[in-house]
Formats: sequence, C-alpha cells, structure tokens
Amino acid sequence: MRVLFIGDIFGKPGRRALRERLQALVQQQRIDFCVANVENAAGGFGLTPQIADELLATDIDVLTSGNHIWDKRAILPYLAQQPRLLRPHNYPAAAPGTGLFIGDSRCGVRVAVINLQGRVYLPATDCPFSVGLATVEKARKQANVVLVDFHAEATSEKQAFAWYIDGRVGAVVGTHTHVQTADERILPRGTAYISDLGMTGPHDSVIGSIPDIALERFLKQLPARLEPASGNLRVCGAVIEIDESTGLAESIARINIPA
Repeated sequence: MRVLFIGDIFGKPGRRALRERLQALVQQQRIDFCVANVENAAGGFGLTPQIADELLATDIDVLTSGNHIWDKRAILPYLAQQPRLLRPHNYPAAAPGTGLFIGDSRCGVRVAVINLQGRVYLPATDCPFSVGLATVEKARKQANVVLVDFHAEATSEKQAFAWYIDGRVGAVVGTHTHVQTADERILPRGTAYISDLGMTGPHDSVIGSIPDIALERFLKQLPARLEPASGNLRVCGAVIEIDESTGLAESIARINIPA
C-alpha cells in the first residue's frame, strides 16, 4: 500500500496549497492512505473545528498535531469527539482526545496512526519512548500497518526514537521544524524514516511567517505577532510504500512541489 504524509500545513496559504494539489497528488501517486500534520493550520497557530472539518472533507484520512494543538480553545471539545484528529498520545490521559487512530485504508488494509511529541526543547510530557512502544504493541494487535508522526524539535530525539522502534512500525516521520530534511531512508529492520517532512505553505518566509516580522523579533528582542507569509506556496511531505503482509516499508520518497 502507498501512504502519503503531508508536512505541517501552515495557515490559510498552506490550506490553499493543499486544496490546489492534493487531489491530483493522491491520484498520480496512487495513494491508499493520507496523513497530514495540522497543528498550525489556523493562522499559523493551532486549529479550529471549522478548519478541521474542511481538511477532513478532502482526501486526508487522519490529522496529526503537536504542541500547538492547544492554541485554540474551541478545538478542545472537538478533539474529544473526532477520532480522526489526533493530539500527541504522551500528554496526560485526562487531556481531551487521543493520539491513536485505527481504521481502514482505501485498499482495505487496517492502519494505525500514532502521534507522539518529543521532550527536548518542548513542554513536559510523558516519555515518548515508553508510551510509544506500549502504544505500538497495542496497535499491532489490531492493524496490519502502523505509522508514527513524531513531533519534535531535536533531530537526535527523532532519530533515536526511529532506531528504538525500527522493525515494529512501517514509518516514523518527523514534524514540527517546518524545514524538510534530506535524510529519508529505510532503517535496517524495515521502518521508513525522515527527520522532518517539511512545511506545506509559504516558503518565502521564516518557517511560514512574514520575514520582516520574524526579523524584528530576532533583532530587537521585542514581542511581535507573527503572521503567515504568502509567497512560493509548496506542498511538502513523503510517499511511503509499505508491504501489507509485513507492515514494513519498501520505499520512501520526499515530495516538495509548487502549488
């Protein structure tokens, strides 16, 4: 089966890029299952129920997120009601929502998606390694294919988790930094890996935001509200082919295409 992972969708420009390219991309790449990270889909910070519904009405099967999922309070009750929107699974169990989805792909293969968050330079959460391993073992009892979005700042933490879980899941993809990495590979035991999928949105920017505003914050060290940029819209992510019988990856290819 063929899986499309879409990197962090940034604000309205990112949603527009996705709207213009997703359907054709799914058809051209013969995609059976699509996952997109959406923690910045609302103005570059968080997600709203209306935008989540808009995205779930496309070819996206599951929405993943990260630390910014909590930025819009309106999403909290929605998280508790919509199983196709995930928050990192290693937040406290009392937090609304879940970080585990199990459902069927277009080709009838049972798929599990797990969303985890790293702890290096990010808010304190439970250990993604121990929570991740326990969740993977649970998911493998119910799904042929298991996929992980590891949302983290540090490349070392993402790589370490991928090596830790290699051979147990079909893919570990990194999100959060908005800069696509060129280290896609299949690890020795069959797990596809890339440190960061990149950003779906305006690439004439500072990780999505208008450069002048970002520069003011760096140069003057004064607070300034970041706003989404608009130039050079691109869709970033990866296409991964997975053996349905073993649940392990056969290939991984980056995508970085203009909208």
